Amino acid sequence: MSDVGSEDFDDDQGYLGEYEGDRNEAGERHGVGRAVLPNGDTYQGMYENGKRSGQGTYRFKNGARYIGEYYQNLKHGQGIFYYPDGSKYDGSWVDDQRQGHGLYTYPNQDTYEGEWLHHQRNGQGIYHYNDTGSRYMGTWVMGKMESAGEFIHLNHRYQGNFLNNNPSGPGKYVFEIGCEQHGEYLQVDQDRGDAEEDETVSTMVLKWKPKAVTGLSLWTPAKDPSSDGEGLASADEKGGSKPPTPET
Repeated sequence: MSDVGSEDFDDDQGYLGEYEGDRNEAGERHGVGRAVLPNGDTYQGMYENGKRSGQGTYRFKNGARYIGEYYQNLKHGQGIFYYPDGSKYDGSWVDDQRQGHGLYTYPNQDTYEGEWLHHQRNGQGIYHYNDTGSRYMGTWVMGKMESAGEFIHLNHRYQGNFLNNNPSGPGKYVFEIGCEQHGEYLQVDQDRGDAEEDETVSTMVLKWKPKAVTGLSLWTPAKDPSSDGEGLASADEKGGSKPPTPET
């Protein structure tokens, strides 16, 4: 998968293969050089005491390419990684992993720009859905929407808390016509009969419980409006929508 692709593209760490370039007094690769590695990969750039350090370009035989900074043979600093599936990461690297701030463009042209940790979306970031124009702005934990966030659609937005990529608990829909619908998302049992065995199977579904319609107000995700509620309704029935799952 593109989102975890760089784990599958480890640089050849060996010193064998062909090399043309500078060396230090100990005969180690040092300075500017070009290497053709035994596995068919190539590297052209800076070396320090026998290891890739500084700016360089590493081309993988499968078509992947990294252009950026190295330290002690590891991608470290700022760099761009082009994946064979057409995706691209442009940002910060730490010890060969996406970490810090970066922009990832997925094969379907979705994008995520924000913080990363150990190759995963982690911290504050914005995910843009190319096919719909919707976007999520908020907190991520190890690749998933978690905690406070805002899901923005064409003519409305949802503000609230998220859990495992889904809205959870108190929140509100804000509409461009100048009003808000406060409520909460709940996990509700939905029973269905099994035609073959004539048994009832219980599954959990996400339901929006509206509580009040007000004028526009500041967003307070943790606040649960105390006005009288209505019955449970699906998000679509109330003009909202459950966020689609981001690319992984």
